[in-house]
Amino acid sequence: MPRKGMRSICFQPRTLSFASPARGSPALPAPPAQVPAAAAAAAAAEADKVIESAALLIMKWNPDTSSYARVTSLFYESKREAAQFIACVNNLQKSMHAWASAANSASDERLVHAQFLMEIAMKRLQKEFYQILSLNRAHLDPESVSARSSRASARSSISEYSDDDACGAARDSIAEVEEASTAAMSDLRSIAECMIASGYGKECVAIYNIIRKSIVDEGIYRLGVERLSASQVAKMDWEVLEMKVKNWLEAVKIAIRSLFTGERILCDHVFASSDSIRESCFAEISRDGAMLLFGYPELIARSKRSSEEKMFRLLDMYSTISESWPEIESIFAFESTSAVRSQALASLDRLGESARALLSNFEAAVQKDSPKSSPAVAGGGVHALTVRTMNYLTLLADYGNIIGDVFADWPRPAKSSLPESYFDEALESDDAPAISRRLAWLILVLLCKLDGKAKRYKDVATLYLFLANNLQHVVSKVRASNLKYLLGEEWVAKHERKVRQFTGNYERLAWGQVFASLPEGSSPPPPPSPAQAQERFRRFNTSFGQACRKQSERVVPDPKLREEILGSVGGRLVPAYREFYDAHKAAIGEERNAGLFVRYAPEDLENYLSELFGGTGGDRAVSTSSASSSSTSSSNRHPSWSR
Repeated sequence: MPRKGMRSICFQPRTLSFASPARGSPALPAPPAQVPAAAAAAAAAEADKVIESAALLIMKWNPDTSSYARVTSLFYESKREAAQFIACVNNLQKSMHAWASAANSASDERLVHAQFLMEIAMKRLQKEFYQILSLNRAHLDPESVSARSSRASARSSISEYSDDDACGAARDSIAEVEEASTAAMSDLRSIAECMIASGYGKECVAIYNIIRKSIVDEGIYRLGVERLSASQVAKMDWEVLEMKVKNWLEAVKIAIRSLFTGERILCDHVFASSDSIRESCFAEISRDGAMLLFGYPELIARSKRSSEEKMFRLLDMYSTISESWPEIESIFAFESTSAVRSQALASLDRLGESARALLSNFEAAVQKDSPKSSPAVAGGGVHALTVRTMNYLTLLADYGNIIGDVFADWPRPAKSSLPESYFDEALESDDAPAISRRLAWLILVLLCKLDGKAKRYKDVATLYLFLANNLQHVVSKVRASNLKYLLGEEWVAKHERKVRQFTGNYERLAWGQVFASLPEGSSPPPPPSPAQAQERFRRFNTSFGQACRKQSERVVPDPKLREEILGSVGGRLVPAYREFYDAHKAAIGEERNAGLFVRYAPEDLENYLSELFGGTGGDRAVSTSSASSSSTSSSNRHPSWSR
């Protein structure tokens, strides 16, 4: 064979793209100038020794000529002999470079023989590489690889309880798993470095990529992430789609923490000698699975569903990717995996865009709600629109910084849709975050709608009770959620004052006639005649009975607000009636028909008031005087507003 052709065997490696020498490999010897005869003879003897030593070990493990080598694994049979095999191949490769530099026929013959041995050795190492990858799937699964440091910590903590048999067994099991994983990774690395240095990196990479890519793809499949089309998503019931989203939320955390992290660690370790190879391998192994995983949210976000539940699933996905971004950026830091990073960012953008559209749709739905779209709430209670809107906003506020990011650049809402008198209710401070202004605006839109619905009440007192109930519900929801941090204490205090204004108006209108039936002024009135006393008691009985009957049909769902209203009414009414009662009861005296005029004792008023706002009938408030004696004994069970 021509000398030029012989040199091409050594200097043109099988893998052209990975032809660069391994990091840390020794420099090739410079071609000799004039080699003395004695030195040449010594070099020839050394060359023959290298070939003879390599031939003995390489041919022993030639699967084409030895049935033993065909069924036995070198690295499982003898770690020591496997290390010798690797060293032997490396020495042979170095010698081949030296012989290729020599200008004699003897070197050419040695090169031919060495290349023959190298082909056999590479075939053996390919087989070993494949067997180690295949037979150690359990020890080289991404979770095991990524958790090696965790296992080390666990083993350290278990060692503190070495006297315990169970802990001892756990320690031994952890050590066994870690030892097997470390040994397999070490063997793979030594084979990979040898094959790459010998110019067979392409064959090594092909085996690695096929096996490890199948593991990543299988891992994604087992996590329940499937490839869906836009039409498939559009046809799914929301319940089914929501379950898939919830499954993805768990899957992406596991994939980042274990699957991709483990593969990156393994790839970096096995191909540590070549940056270009480990980058290309990891990109090939992980790209398809990662693109499917991080493209899933964009597919969901593009669906046309506009249900309120979708908003929170979108924010869940946004939160998961956003919180995982440092890990994503670190794992897929290579230029060849930039498409994965771009896909994750594209999903974030699409999720944010869809979330903003959904919130705009929700606002539009509240604004379009007609005052006549539903009947007036019985008893002036909390409207369903109030409950639905505040539940939505409190859930939204639970996402904290996430919604701050999603709605950071949202423009201020247009005011043209609301009366000018409402403008002072919104957060107008330039220092307020965009999401805070938007949430305050949404509540303002709600309150405007509630004003319209309140006009359906013919009884003005009930109108104000309705406004008080609904605004109290809004304020309570704000105080009990993260909305209080977004809207601020000043916003809460201002709306609490409005609740008190509404309840004050309600009290004046609902109980004004009752208060008017009692004498005013701090000075004691002159003693009335029996006829005057009877008339005044009759007037009070009528006004109080009518008020109790009507207000017993009203509801105040919030316990705190109910206590405040009853406390205000009772605190004013009971002391005034007690003074009236003491001054006028004597004028009637102990007549047999006194019960017809003195229907309520001061203690009875407390009992009647305490049973209001439950939404039940009020017949008891206008019952005969027989109730007076029976209720007096139970007066101590109710709070007294006269004390």
